[in-house]
Amino acid sequence: MNLLRVHLGRQELELWRDDLRVASWPVSTAAPGEQCGSGCTPRGRHRIRLKIGEGCPLNTVFVSRRPTGEVYTPELGERYPGRDWILTRILWLTGTESGRNRGGDCDTLRRYIYIHGTDREDLIGQPVSHGCIRMKNNDLLELFDLVSNGDTVIIEE
Repeated sequence: MNLLRVHLGRQELELWRDDLRVASWPVSTAAPGEQCGSGCTPRGRHRIRLKIGEGCPLNTVFVSRRPTGEVYTPELGERYPGRDWILTRILWLTGTESGRNRGGDCDTLRRYIYIHGTDREDLIGQPVSHGCIRMKNNDLLELFDLVSNGDTVIIEE
């Protein structure tokens, strides 16, 4: 079983296995917060509920967790300015702490909090997401192949 640690202050995601750090990658999160509609990244203990996008090409565009058939290009981005692009793969998270990130108006799963690829790789390392954990697309491909549904994700400040 793997453990992913997301450090909001450092904007970093680490992969741990058997108490050894296997790898780390820079990420982009939002400010910490658990409320629905806050645009914040929920803290605490989570699990990967579902891995989405296996076998899809790099920069595949996802809407509502489904590939649209499009592959992101800067030209496509210009046609849809302001869109929060979800690219390449999705690791959909579910909270495990009742009242903190599970259930009610703080539920991570119902907030659609993912680890996903982005069109704004230049902003990785800065807290500019809308709540999700954004990664560089090639980094996400690497991580996706190393993790499984049910793996623990701890998001901390």
